[in-house]
This record gives sequence, structure tokens and C-alpha cells, in this order.
Amino acid sequence: MRRIILILFLFVSRFSTAQQASQPYVLLVSFDGFRYDYVSRFHPPNFEKFIRQGTAAEGLIPSFPSKTFPNHYTLVTGLYPGHHGLVDNQFYDPQLHIRYATKDKSIVRNPAFYGGTPLWVLARQQGLKAASYFWVGSETAIGGYLPDYYLSYEESMPNLSRVEQTLAWLKLPEKERPHFISLYFSLVDYEGHKTGPDSEALKQTVLKADSILGHLMQGIDALNLPVNVVIVSDHGMSDLKEGDDTYVTLGQLFNIADTSVVISNGGTQAHLYTSKPDSLYEVLKRQEHNYTIYKRSALPKSWHYDHPRAGDLLMVVEPGHYIRLVRDPAVIWNPHFGGHGFDPYRVKEMQGIFYAKGPNIKAGKTIEPFENIHVYPFIAKLLGLKITSQIDGQENVLNAVYKK
Repeated sequence: MRRIILILFLFVSRFSTAQQASQPYVLLVSFDGFRYDYVSRFHPPNFEKFIRQGTAAEGLIPSFPSKTFPNHYTLVTGLYPGHHGLVDNQFYDPQLHIRYATKDKSIVRNPAFYGGTPLWVLARQQGLKAASYFWVGSETAIGGYLPDYYLSYEESMPNLSRVEQTLAWLKLPEKERPHFISLYFSLVDYEGHKTGPDSEALKQTVLKADSILGHLMQGIDALNLPVNVVIVSDHGMSDLKEGDDTYVTLGQLFNIADTSVVISNGGTQAHLYTSKPDSLYEVLKRQEHNYTIYKRSALPKSWHYDHPRAGDLLMVVEPGHYIRLVRDPAVIWNPHFGGHGFDPYRVKEMQGIFYAKGPNIKAGKTIEPFENIHVYPFIAKLLGLKITSQIDGQENVLNAVYKK
């Protein structure tokens, strides 16, 4: 009898060990500001190899506005910005009476700003370890959870150091090893803003990102683990020209010193918070040129943006334009610079990338552009996680690229 019990124990133990070893891993990698057509224009070899071996979308459609913080958080929650609450890189919360600013650590770490259930929270709730080498929300205790392993954002951190730490996490003993990891790189976005999406410097930066990807994939291939790698970007980039005609200057349209109006300027949108929206709306409507002014109740339904943090009024510039508070002769951009935040359904250049490969992803497949809200349920499926809260994304959108 004891022998039978011992045999059963060994069988169950080996089955459990084998099951753990085969449990898929997901590495979600973001190259911020990587436009949908950079690979076809610049032919980075490691990206092209990755695409041949996996699935590639012709574009990834960001949520409105096509900005960094809203869309990185959409990618890991499956919610539109108007539903998860990060409506821009900077905004004002009229209920909390707090400005959200990306460079203020105390604000960034305030869980009151973050709705939804991020993937690392979902993983931890269901018994999987998670790690994040920089991602929006990952240094905030959302729902009481942080990733098991994470680092506070530091822009100067060398890109290869990020790769090495990610590989080190995957080399941990099985019980300590994270099954979901997010990894973030900002170099392409930085150069795109500085010199525009058509510059030689941008091309060289894309090739530098390609080298980083090559180093990462070489390390993953050596691990002999079932790792699914999903590469995304939060948005694309549009070329803008330096010159007065490009700008919509708020100080020329109304009294920006009026303390009854709170202004949060996001460049392609300006959020205006006021107890008297009708009168300010009339002032801005009469002068409407190169922009559209909206009352929040009249925002396009396709934006899913009806949230108090979006503002009582929202100014949205036409493509090719940018909002500034005042004309400052001391601030001069390059003759061409890059911008994003425009409506992704009007401006195709706002589309980003979605490339994926791994044991649970079909190879050699190309799919049409899709909205980034659908990345969340796809990754949850790869990890075998049950979605426990209401989301905007749908699992069936990417069913055709999933492989058991």
C-alpha cells in the first residue's frame, strides 16, 4: 500500500513539475512611438526576422488620444482611456483636485488614478508571478498589487541593462520566475519627437532598436523556455513643421490668467476645466480655426472619452497643428519635429505595431490593423488567465493567430 502511495506521489509530483515547465510565458515589449511603417521603410533585420517567424499586424490602432500614458495603460487593461481614467499624459482631476503629471512620482504612484485590472495584477491574483521593467502603472499598488519584480522608471537606464535584467528574471528558479513580464524602451519615440519621423536620425534610431531586439531574442532563444514575445507600440508619429502657422496659441484666444479656468495642455488636445463652460465655449467657437472645441457631452462616441478628467471643454487641433499656451521666441524646435495624439482613425501615421511569435502564436501570418484594446484578452489567453472584470477588448479578434 505504501508503495502504491509513493508511486502516486511521484507521478503527481512529476506531472506538476512538467505542467509548470510547459506553462507559457509572455514577454510584452513596447518600443514607444514605433510607427506601423518603420519596418517596411528602414528594413531592420531583427524585426524582419521576428515578423517572418510569427504574426504581424499591418498596424495597431491606438485609443484616443494617441498618447503614451493612456495607450500603455490601455494595452495592459483592455480598456479605453476614457474608461480606465488615464485620459492623457497630463490632466486635472476635478474631483480629487489634483493634476496628474508623468514626472511627479507621488502622483504617478497614487492608485486613485488607475482603473481596471492590469495584466500583472490579473496574473498575481491567479497565482502567477509577474515582473515589469518600466510600464505605466507598474510602480503603483493597483488594487493592492504591485508586480512581484519591478523598477521605478528611470529614463537614463541603458537599454541593454533592461534586456539583461529581463533575461535574468527568466533564468530564476521555476517557483520564483515571472510568467508575465513587461519591458519598455523609449528611444524611438524620443528621436521621433526631436527630428521627426522622416529624418536620417530616426532611421538610425530604429536600427539601434533593432539591435536591442536582436540581443533580447538571442537571449530568449538560449533559455529553452516556452516564451511568447509580443512587441507593440503605443502610437506612431506625424511630421510637424516649425512655424507660427503650425501652432494654436491659447493666450491669443482667451485670458489664460483667469484662475477660474484650469488648463492642461497636451499639445494635440487642451483640456479646459471651468464652472462656466458655456461662455468659454462660445468664445472659442467664434474663433475656431485649425481646431475644434467640444463640450464633453458632445465628444465623438467613437473616442469613448466621456470622463470628467477629459475636461468640461476639449480643444482638439487639426492634423499638422499643435497647441501652445503663449508664443515664446526662445523655444524653437527643429525645422521638422514629431507629434502624436491625433485621432488614429483620421491620421494613419498614429498607428503603431503589433508583432508576436512564440509556441502559442501562428507563424507567417499577417493580419489587418486592429484596436489595441484587444491585446489584453489575447495575452490573458496566452497565459491561461481568466478575465475577471469588464473590459472593452474582445478575445475573438486575435483568435486566428492563437495556436494551442
